[in-house]
Amino acid sequence: MSEISASSWRQRWTDKLGAWIGSDALPVRTDLGAGSKGLTSVMGVDKALLWSIAALLIWGLIMVYSASVALPDNPRFAKYSHAHFLWRHAFSMVIAVSVALLVFQIPLQTWERLAPWLFVASLLLLILVLIPGIGKVVNGARRWISLGFMNFQPSELAKFAVLLYAADYMVRKMEVKEHFFRAVLPMAVAIGVVGLLLLAEPDMGAFMVIAVIAMGILFLGGVNARMFFLIALVMVLAFAAMVWLSDWRRERIFAYLNPWDEKHALGKGYQLSHALIAIGRGEIFGVGLGGSVEKLHWLPEAHTDFLLAVIGEEFGLLGVLLVIGTFFWIVRRIMHIGRQAIALDRVFAGLVAQGVGIWMGFQAFINMGVNLGALPTKGLTLPLMSYGGSAILMNLVALAVVLRVDHENKQLMRGGRA
Repeated sequence: MSEISASSWRQRWTDKLGAWIGSDALPVRTDLGAGSKGLTSVMGVDKALLWSIAALLIWGLIMVYSASVALPDNPRFAKYSHAHFLWRHAFSMVIAVSVALLVFQIPLQTWERLAPWLFVASLLLLILVLIPGIGKVVNGARRWISLGFMNFQPSELAKFAVLLYAADYMVRKMEVKEHFFRAVLPMAVAIGVVGLLLLAEPDMGAFMVIAVIAMGILFLGGVNARMFFLIALVMVLAFAAMVWLSDWRRERIFAYLNPWDEKHALGKGYQLSHALIAIGRGEIFGVGLGGSVEKLHWLPEAHTDFLLAVIGEEFGLLGVLLVIGTFFWIVRRIMHIGRQAIALDRVFAGLVAQGVGIWMGFQAFINMGVNLGALPTKGLTLPLMSYGGSAILMNLVALAVVLRVDHENKQLMRGGRA
C-alpha cells in the first residue's frame, strides 16, 4: 500500500512539473533499453530548432542579395560589385558559424564564471567605440570598431554580456530577491551605465533591447512582481522622457503617426512610407523573388533594417507570415529549453536560455513592427536575416549557448553529468 501511495505521489508531482515547463510532460527517460527511440531523441541537440535557425540564415542570405543587388547603381556604392554585400554577408556567416561551433563546446559553468568579466569587457568596448579614431562613424552614429575583415558593433556583445551577467546576478541574489535595494538596485545601476554609453553613440534601440533582456531575467528569476512593475513603469517613463527631450526622436514619432504628411513623406517618414508601399505591392503571394521595385533606390537600408519589407514585396503576406511563424516557434522552443533546465535545478542555464528567447523575440518584434508600420522607426535589424556581421555573429553565439543548455539537459536526463 505504501509503495502504491509513493508511486502515486511521485506521478502527481511529475505531472505538475510537466505542466510547469510546458505542454509536454517532464522529459525524463524511463526506458533504458539500448534500442529505444527515447535514447536517440535525447542524445543530441534539438534538431528542429537547429534546422529552423539554418533556414532563416539561408533565406536571409538570399534576401540580402536580392535587396542589395542594385545598390552599385547608386553613385554612393559605385565602386562595389553587385554581389559585394552577398559575399560579405556570407563571409560573416562562415565566421559566425565557426565561432558558434566553438562556443557550443563551452560548459554553462564556464559562462557562469566568466559572466562578470565579460560584462566588464563589454563596458570597456562601449567606451572605446566613443573615442575618435577607434570608433567608426556611419550615418552620424559612432557604433562600430573596424577589425579589418569586419566591423564589430560592441552593443551586440553588450546584449550577450548583460544577459549572462543578469542570469548570474539573479542566481547570486536568489536569497534577497524580495528586497529592492539589495536585489534590484545594483542591477539597475549597471544597466543605467550601459544605457548612458549606448545613448552617447547614440543607439537607443540597443539600449531598449538590453533593458528588456535584463528586466525579463529579473522577472523570470523571481523578483517581486510589484517591484518588477515599478521598474517597468520607471523604464517606460525614462524612454518617454528621452523621446520628448530629443527633437529628432520626437520628429520620428510624429512621422510614424502620419508618414504620408507632406512634411514627413520626404523626411523622417520616408523609410516607413516606402516600406508600407513595398508590403502593399506584395499583396498575398508577392511579386516574386528579385521582383521588388522599392529596393531600386527607393527604400533606404533595404538589406538591413527594412529587409522584411522586401520579403513582403517579393513573397507577399504568406512570406511575412512564414517569417513571423518561424520566429514565434524558435522563441517558444528556446523558452521551453530554459524551463526544462530550471526544472532540472539548473537555474543559471535556464535563465540564460530564456534571456536569449527574450532577446530574439523582442528584437524581431520591434523590427517587424517597424516594417509593418505598427511601431516608430528604430534602427534594429531582423535577427539571423538582416545584413550585419557582428549581429549575425552574436546571434549565433547566443543560440549556440541555448543548444549547449539543451545538450546538457539531455545529458542529465540520461544519467550523465552536464
